[in-house]
Amino acid sequence: MDFMVRVINYVLVIGIIWKFAGAKIREFFVGRQYQIKSELEDLAVRRKEAEVKLKEVEASIANIETERAEILEQYRAQGEALKASIVADAEKKAEAVKVQAKMAVEQESKQAIEQHKAEMAEMVVAAAEDLLKGKLDAKAQQKLIDDSITKVVLN
Repeated sequence: MDFMVRVINYVLVIGIIWKFAGAKIREFFVGRQYQIKSELEDLAVRRKEAEVKLKEVEASIANIETERAEILEQYRAQGEALKASIVADAEKKAEAVKVQAKMAVEQESKQAIEQHKAEMAEMVVAAAEDLLKGKLDAKAQQKLIDDSITKVVLN
């Protein structure tokens, strides 16, 4: 009997609560159900957006590899061009040094020839003086002059 009273009491309390708060409770659960449903729909939309962004990121990552390869190739080409310009510049400078050296050798040889001619002239003058001192006759004097001129012209 005690159990029966408790059950009746429980049913009455639930009935009173349902009478006065039933609409509010129903609204709460229906509202909660609607809220959960809209959150699930929002999450589905977000998931689709995230998948699209993921695909974009994956595509950009794949593009990064090709871009990296292109950039490396560009830098290699620039390096080769720089190397070629440095080599060309060095070759030009080497050619200029060769030309300068050739000119210096020519000048040195001209100076040596001029110096040799001057020494020969001094020697001819000294020989002439020696012969004149010995009082050469005209025939010997003419032969000496001819020999000197021949030596100067040949050298």
